[in-house]
Amino acid sequence: MVEEQQIHTPVFLGMTAVIASQAMRDLLQKVERAARSSASVLITGESGSGKELVARAVHQYSPRSHRAWVDLSCAALPEHLLESELFGYERGAFSGADNSKPGLFELAHQGTLFLDEIGELEPKMQVKLLRVLDGVPYYRLGATRKVTVDVRVVAATNQNLERLAAEGKFRSDLFHRLSQLTLHVPPLRERIEDIPALARHVLRQHDPEMSFTIRAIRTLESHSWPGNVRELRNVIMKAAVMHAPGSQIDSEHLCLGSASAPASNSVAAPAPAGSIDGMERRMIFDALAATGGHQQQAAARLGISRRTLSRKLRAYQTESTGAVA
Repeated sequence: MVEEQQIHTPVFLGMTAVIASQAMRDLLQKVERAARSSASVLITGESGSGKELVARAVHQYSPRSHRAWVDLSCAALPEHLLESELFGYERGAFSGADNSKPGLFELAHQGTLFLDEIGELEPKMQVKLLRVLDGVPYYRLGATRKVTVDVRVVAATNQNLERLAAEGKFRSDLFHRLSQLTLHVPPLRERIEDIPALARHVLRQHDPEMSFTIRAIRTLESHSWPGNVRELRNVIMKAAVMHAPGSQIDSEHLCLGSASAPASNSVAAPAPAGSIDGMERRMIFDALAATGGHQQQAAARLGISRRTLSRKLRAYQTESTGAVA
C-alpha cells in the first residue's frame, strides 16, 4: 500500500491531482516538457480517466499560464451554436443576436483553449477549426472584418482519432495538426497504486473522520473501474453517504459493478443476468459505465441508435420502483 507521504497532490487551475503511481508521475513529467512548447497537444484516454486535469496542467506549466484558460466540450452544443461559441458573432447576425459577442478563440487570445471531446466535431466545423489552427484569420458570424488570434489549442478525446482518420470519419489533416504532441492518460485499472490514494482523497472531502478498512481497499484495488476516476468518485460518495455505519467503510458498503453506473443516467439497476432482458440491461449499464454516462458513445459501443438507448433507459426507469441515486 502506498504511504501518504509518497502521494503527490498538485493543484491545476483549481483541480487537485492525486498521484501515487509511477505511470502518472511519468505522465506529469511529459506534461511539463510538452507545456514548454507552443505546439498543439492531443490528450487521449478513456472517459473519466482525467484528461481535463492533464489539459489544465499543460496550461499551468506553460509560458501562457498567466493568460486566459478557456474550455469547451465539443459534444455539448449543436453545430450552429458551436460555431458561434468558437468564433463569435456580430449584432444582427441571426435571430436573437441582439449584441455582438466575441468567440472563445478571442477570449483565449495569448492563452489556452481546451477543446474536450474533439472527436464529436462535425465535418464542417473540422474544416473551420483547421484553418484557424493554421493561423488563418477568420470572421465572426455576420462580420466584415477578420479576427486574428494567438491561441494554444489543447484537445482531448476518448476515441481513436488516427483510426477514424484512416476510415475517413475524421479529417486526417486536422488530426495531424491537433496531435503535434500527444499525451495518453492510462486508465485507472493500469495504475492500481492511485486507487487507494484517490479513494481516501474523495472520502476526506466528504468527511475527514471517515476511513476505509483494509478489506475495502483491497476490494477497490481489485475492481476494473470501467468508468475510471469518475466511477470511483461516485462509488465512494455513495458509500459515505448511504451505506457506511459509523466511521469506517468496509467492502460490503461499496456498490461496484453495473449498479455503479453514473448518477446522471437516473435509471434502475440492471436486472439479474439470468434472462435475455437481464443480459441486455447489464450490457447497457456496462457501456454507460465505460463511457462515463455519455449516451451517444454508449449507443455506439452497443451498436444501437441514441434514440433506442434513451427509449430503453426510460423503460427501465418506468419498470423500476426507484432510480439509482
